This record gives sequence, structure tokens and C-alpha cells, in this order.
Amino acid sequence: MQGLAVVLFPVLLMLFALAMERVEFRLRRLTVREQEVAEFLDQASQDEVATLASEGFPHALARFHRRRKRGGPTDSDDADRDTTTAESARRAS
Repeated sequence: MQGLAVVLFPVLLMLFALAMERVEFRLRRLTVREQEVAEFLDQASQDEVATLASEGFPHALARFHRRRKRGGPTDSDDADRDTTTAESARRAS
């Protein structure tokens, strides 16, 4: 019985270490730098904050970076939504 424990313990320890490595990899992929968080909180639009609340920080940060790559502080989605709202208001009156 002790011989079986001597053989199985290292194998179980190795499997546990491999499982923890996978968990660590997933956590490392989800982490962001403090500078990115501060920049997001300073410059995020309402849609990005809503994405943060509904889908989590990685999705909101990706949306924020896409908006920054398009160039300009305004989000074209906001402009489209504003024109759609204005058109709906004109139709209603």
C-alpha cells in the first residue's frame, strides 16, 4: 500500500501542477495593466461603460481600443444612434 502511495503521489502532484498552470494562463490572459484601467475610466464612453457592466472588462477594453484606433474621441455608434433618435422623433411628430 505504501509503495502505491509512493508511486501515485508524484503523478498526482504533477497533474495538479499542470492544472494550476492552465488556470494561471487563463488568469494572466484576463489581466490588464493599471494604466489601461485608469485610461479607460477617464475616457470611456457610455456604451463602453455599459459593456463593462454587462460583459466584463476585457470586452469593454477591446471596444475602447477599437474606438481609439478609428481615431477621435467620439464614437461613431453614438452619432448613428443620435441621428436615428432624431429621425424617430421627426416621424412621431
